[in-house]
Amino acid sequence: MRRGGRKLIGQMLIERGLITQDQLDQALEAQKQSTQLIGEILVDLGFVQRQPVCEALAEQLRVPFVNVATDAPDAKVVGLLDKETAKRLKSLPFARGDGTIRVAMAEPEDVMAHDDLKMRLQVNIEPMLADPLDLAKAIDRAYKEGGGAAAAAAATPAAPAAPRQRPQQQPGGGAKPADRFGMGDMAALAESIKDSGILGADTADDDDSEQRIETDRIADVADEAPIIRIAKVVIQRAVMERASDIHIEPARNGVRVRYRIDGVLHEVMRLPKYVHAPLLSRFKIMSGMNIAERRVPQDGRIHIRHAGKDYDLRSSIIPTTNGEKAVMRILDKSSIQVGLESLGLLGDMQARVEKLITQPNGMILSTGPTGSGKTTTQYSILNRINSVETNIITIEDPVEYELEGISQVHVNRKAGLTFAIALKYFLRQDPDIILVGEIRDLETSEIAVQAALTGHLVLSTLHTNDAPSTVTRMVDMGVEPFLIASSIIASMSQRLARRICQECKEEYTPRKDLLLGFGFDPDLPENREQKFYKGVGCESCRFTGYRGRVGIYELMEMNTEIAELIVKRASAGQIKEAALAAGMTTLSKDGFAKACSGLTNPDDLIRVVFTAGGMG
Repeated sequence: MRRGGRKLIGQMLIERGLITQDQLDQALEAQKQSTQLIGEILVDLGFVQRQPVCEALAEQLRVPFVNVATDAPDAKVVGLLDKETAKRLKSLPFARGDGTIRVAMAEPEDVMAHDDLKMRLQVNIEPMLADPLDLAKAIDRAYKEGGGAAAAAAATPAAPAAPRQRPQQQPGGGAKPADRFGMGDMAALAESIKDSGILGADTADDDDSEQRIETDRIADVADEAPIIRIAKVVIQRAVMERASDIHIEPARNGVRVRYRIDGVLHEVMRLPKYVHAPLLSRFKIMSGMNIAERRVPQDGRIHIRHAGKDYDLRSSIIPTTNGEKAVMRILDKSSIQVGLESLGLLGDMQARVEKLITQPNGMILSTGPTGSGKTTTQYSILNRINSVETNIITIEDPVEYELEGISQVHVNRKAGLTFAIALKYFLRQDPDIILVGEIRDLETSEIAVQAALTGHLVLSTLHTNDAPSTVTRMVDMGVEPFLIASSIIASMSQRLARRICQECKEEYTPRKDLLLGFGFDPDLPENREQKFYKGVGCESCRFTGYRGRVGIYELMEMNTEIAELIVKRASAGQIKEAALAAGMTTLSKDGFAKACSGLTNPDDLIRVVFTAGGMG
């Protein structure tokens, strides 16, 4: 007899010679007057012991059985979960698997418990069935003996600590000692990994140790409390420092950790070489990657919550000559909730953008290099125009932020889902607004143009140096000029400049040649009263003089003259002249206006608005 493709417990026990058909019939008769399961009734009637019933149930559920009454769990793995959660979920982390944690569970089919455990352990789990009565005792015994997350963390400082080293200054300007990033105890944590004995004497001081440590040994260390704490501190400090990216970079004799803060990389610490393999394995486990694969690039995602806010870390690992390098992009979900005014769109330009995004159809393109804030700007626009009355669909590679009330689609090239194919199907979904993550080819651009011409507002990005160049780029792709002139309603180029720290802000005089490059002559009488500011460096800004960033924008709106030039296949220079005549503010002018208002300074503007062949 089978139910749902599974053999019944009673039949399994008969086949194993543990009960007779007569005994099963008696139990089935008793079950009519009870809510107990048939296995429990058989045990209560004294026909069979509890363990054989549990073993049969495990076979029925297709999971291993573990006898927690006689088998002891791995203390290191027990320490990954606190006692209260273990009792609530009736689950005990028991042993380490191949990139997983094996968990003894009273109810292996409890989906909610699975999800809770996976989130807390930040790794895939392998459920094992345990006798519920024995499991409750095993949990009390395991944590009474000093297991648990809290106990594991408390035990860590007892490990032999290396003497604290003098903070190393970063080469170049704006260097910051590692302890100013709150990582002064990391050397002691790293030393405790070496002293734990898990690495082995043959690998702890070997420059080539990463190539010689077996995968299961690396995974052992990745489950150790010190490595978990190092990984946790690296991520938490990055969030606290407002970093946009974390870089874990192997060298011949060590591991360098850098944060990108306000667009500039800062070295925050160096770790011994023997920490590299287990630390990368820990990040792989958290990202859902294959810890045994070190020859090919891998991508993953980590979800964390810090100080009441949700963050996504988009992780990428690539093999290098010195070992695997990891980079994690930190995506702050709350950053896309800011208003357009907080992005740096002020005054007249903000009013023009507000008007453009209320248009019923047309295409608005955002341009600029990687990391210039295009995604944040577009998501902020979507947040502004998102309402019950509008149907908004996005196609992205990948989806960086999840927006409530908006249908978002991932590009999946392996499955054949490209930007172009998704756009074709989007038009059958009755959309009002479509966001295309990036226009990369002719097919995508043509479908996006058609969508804009047939009553949809289309938002997308393109990689060009300035706003007028977007038109010529699309012509170069092969889009007909008359279609471009009819569909594009605006093109906005942008950059991110660093904001001056308001805590250490002071007046200074920029070089005259620098000001002249922006078209500002400080010797003219009307310009002599203009003041400029810079940050001198303080604790608040980590002695960089900057804290946060502000957007620099160039907005070109379509008009009759520009449309005619596009149809005539005019050059980007001619289109730019027409846009300037129509009142377009260039990147350099918008940036210099923000420098004059004290938001940034001319020295930092050079880094973001100067491009090859002239100023942006």
